[in-house]
Amino acid sequence: MTAKIFITGGSGLLALNWALAIRESHAVTLGLHERIVSLAGIQTRIVDLESVEDLVQTFDEARISIVVHAAGFTSVEQCEAKPGLARHINVNLAGNVAKACAKLGLPLIHISTDHLFSGEMPLLAETSHIAPVNVYGRTKAEAELRVLGVHPEALVLRTNFYGWRTSYRHSFSDMIVDKLRDGQKISLFQDVFYTPILVEVVARAAHELLDLKATGIVNIVGDERTSKCGFGIRVAEKFGLDASLIKPVLLADQVALVQRPRDMSLSNKKACKLLGRQLGNISEHLTRLYQQEQRGLAREIQSL
Repeated sequence: MTAKIFITGGSGLLALNWALAIRESHAVTLGLHERIVSLAGIQTRIVDLESVEDLVQTFDEARISIVVHAAGFTSVEQCEAKPGLARHINVNLAGNVAKACAKLGLPLIHISTDHLFSGEMPLLAETSHIAPVNVYGRTKAEAELRVLGVHPEALVLRTNFYGWRTSYRHSFSDMIVDKLRDGQKISLFQDVFYTPILVEVVARAAHELLDLKATGIVNIVGDERTSKCGFGIRVAEKFGLDASLIKPVLLADQVALVQRPRDMSLSNKKACKLLGRQLGNISEHLTRLYQQEQRGLAREIQSL
């Protein structure tokens, strides 16, 4: 029987790329709020994340078998400016989704972040001490506790993903591609490090982990640690673009920005052990990103 997947934040970059990655093997419904989108082979449904009762009714009526909570307030600057709203969206609404799933006994994949630490150490594990440096990180850390508190069997994924953009929201990778194709110079941080991963890889690994009955916190990130600038250069090389347009800059010099961790890299050893395989390096993931564009998937999302 085909699993029925419900993804909150359905008009977001993560949800759309996730849906396209699994639509041939799963029945996918995107949960929408204000923005209406439409993709071939994928259902949509308006959902009220403010109401546990509405969520229970929605999941029950649609006979959902797995929920992916991808909705969130992710702008670091906006979270800092609106901490109350950030906490409501990232903590309270996540808690509502978790409560609804717990009531129905549904598996839940909750999307967390790599912005949970001070940024002083590389390749941190799931057991590393949480020390967020901004409102976004603090609300996402609290969300993990809220979700697992009401739904201990939930799967919480810490990740830093990229995929194809819509007309209204850009991913880091396609911002690089778009600007370099236009011949524009871009400035990228050479002192900010992370472990990026393609959404398609996140989605497939997440569902595989559910099949293995995995629960709790798992880092789903790529096998390689790189700087933002280093990633940009790799993107340029893979897409045949001019890497000389990329200017290395330092986050340390950007005093106007909200404080961010300089090293967000996570270790994926736990995930690899559970899955019995590696999650893939930057070159492998960028090759798949390029192939997605060649197959028309990028155009499908960009048309939204």
